[in-house]
Amino acid sequence: MGDEFTRRMAAAWEWWDAAIEDSQEGRWIRTDAERRMIDDIAAATVGCPTPSTDLPWRARLARIVRWAAVLRLAARAGGWELTPVGDTPPPRPAGMAVLLSALYAVGEQGELWLDALRTDGPPSLAEVVRAEAFLFGPGSAEDLRQFFYD
Repeated sequence: MGDEFTRRMAAAWEWWDAAIEDSQEGRWIRTDAERRMIDDIAAATVGCPTPSTDLPWRARLARIVRWAAVLRLAARAGGWELTPVGDTPPPRPAGMAVLLSALYAVGEQGELWLDALRTDGPPSLAEVVRAEAFLFGPGSAEDLRQFFYD
């Protein structure tokens, strides 16, 4: 999985950076609905207070998977299409769909890991830590609201 995961994470970061940069540079002005949705996403994806290393694998992966479920609901509610981040650069100017797609790529990886847990065992610890660092803690997606100046 290593190379595939590395590509997925690099693309997620590229799409995330595009959305945040376009917002901060004024190329994407969020609507009231987008602001509310980001508040709702933040409320629904608050991390567990227990350090993740103390959690069993299933619970640890479920924290990541929660993002995928929340983002699918957010995209449907807002009418945004989740796009696989893959090997293509993000469309510019980036907006809410790009941001949600970046975050979803990491949550979706958690779903793949959770599905494979029973048959393949736990994923690489280093990969899970990278996904967790993208989603949880200071400067991560968990701090999403702080990246916008509007």
